[in-house]
Amino acid sequence: MTHVEDELNSQPECWARAAAEATGLGGALPQPGERVAVVGCGTSYFMAQAFAALREGSGRGETDAFAASEFPHGRAYDRVLALSRSGTTTEVLDLLGKLKGRTPTTALTADPDTPVMTAADEVVVLDYADERSVVQTRFATTALTLLRAHIGLHTDTVVADARTALADGLPEGLVECGQFTFLGRGWTVGLANEAGLKMREASLAWTEAYPAMEYRHGPISITTSGTATWMFGAAPAGLAEQVRSTGGLWIEGRLDPLAELVRAQRLAVAVAAARGLDPDRPRHLTRSVILAP
Repeated sequence: MTHVEDELNSQPECWARAAAEATGLGGALPQPGERVAVVGCGTSYFMAQAFAALREGSGRGETDAFAASEFPHGRAYDRVLALSRSGTTTEVLDLLGKLKGRTPTTALTADPDTPVMTAADEVVVLDYADERSVVQTRFATTALTLLRAHIGLHTDTVVADARTALADGLPEGLVECGQFTFLGRGWTVGLANEAGLKMREASLAWTEAYPAMEYRHGPISITTSGTATWMFGAAPAGLAEQVRSTGGLWIEGRLDPLAELVRAQRLAVAVAAARGLDPDRPRHLTRSVILAP
């Protein structure tokens, strides 16, 4: 078993632990009414997108998400929340340094022995969700679970759905597809983006991701026999039928969307195996992007 397989299989336990810990974090995490920016790089950026949409959509305060390198320094925030598994990513550390003494910052990380511990004003360490694989799975979803629980949007059903996602077989013919499109709405757009990234990283697959309503505005033109379109959450009316009419494979999201992401992680590993690739050693990638000064 690869590291990434072992790590993605451990997600239900990690999620349950994170949800239990969320209530004891006090003021370290965004408080109701605060204007918040959530930042990250790669997978962490897509988790930031998901949380920002969840938090603002639930009425807890204006929340934006940015790639750390694209943070708008002309805007004022009550808090900046940074997601960084490694705690060493250059763009995140640079941003936290620029905000020091100006804007309160909180970092979520997996490694307590890294520079992010002093770069941020507050730090939440999810060391039990750290990973040996370059490809992120459980840290990202555990961080999002912690944040969902913090704003009251996590239930035991989410963990049960994750167990189902790990136990059930993948849809017939899915692994053999030559192209994959992931769709989301609201907070699940970030999950769709992450599913596409996971497929590219682990299996070098041709993947795309879009807000579901945007899919009709051009991208559906690539859909045909031998392609798959996967919906995270409820699909817009008529979209499933439209995809099926192209000959493409339609995958309906039937579990909690975060558990659907676990299914997509499994697909990435399965496609990598079918192509003779090692998902623990993705091409051109390292655990953390550290740029020379």
